[in-house]
Amino acid sequence: MTVLHLADEGEAADLAAFLSRLLHYDRGAAVRLQAAGTALAVFGRPPSFEVLAIRAVRLAKPYEDGLEVTLDVTVSAGELLESVDDRAATAAVPTAVTGPPWAGVLPPRGGWRPERGLPDTDTLRAMVAAAVAEFRSRTEELPPEDRTRAGLDRIGREIWSRTVGGTDLPVRAVHAAQSLGFLRPAVGAEEPALVSSGAWLRLRTPYGSVAVRRGGLGTLGVSVR
Repeated sequence: MTVLHLADEGEAADLAAFLSRLLHYDRGAAVRLQAAGTALAVFGRPPSFEVLAIRAVRLAKPYEDGLEVTLDVTVSAGELLESVDDRAATAAVPTAVTGPPWAGVLPPRGGWRPERGLPDTDTLRAMVAAAVAEFRSRTEELPPEDRTRAGLDRIGREIWSRTVGGTDLPVRAVHAAQSLGFLRPAVGAEEPALVSSGAWLRLRTPYGSVAVRRGGLGTLGVSVR
């Protein structure tokens, strides 16, 4: 069994928290793990938001039990969470699973360039709060016969597909970042940043990233509706 040695207890706790949040939205969630050297990237897709979430984890050392250079595997998020040992700062890599379609289409590793127009953390958090309040208000005002899944989805699409400031980033990406624990108060002067590479947009924070692909992924099933 491949064992990941995380940098410290804090990294283990943060990884566990991220996996727990993904499982909150999808009890059968899968995650794709990619690692080289002492850096591990954990990719997930919370279905409520239709974005890719990325949590970077620092490793104390590379792997043992036969894995020498790199790791690239899709596993059950629940099984990975069960294997996390906070005290020992380790996690055992579960048996690989058949990856969902999104796991085959990840953002590029390089080529990212800064995008202008992203507000600061407090403004982003206020934007999400206002959008949630608007959704609740508008759905509560619907007559009973219109309070269907289609009716709720229509209002949700209108609100969450709006863009942030002068950027192309949909508000749903900011909502996802907050719900996954990425949009906490900034550490020191470090604020979230918006970067792009090709068709991809990435909201990067000190705690994790959320990526969306403009125009969706067609038949691969990943979109930014």
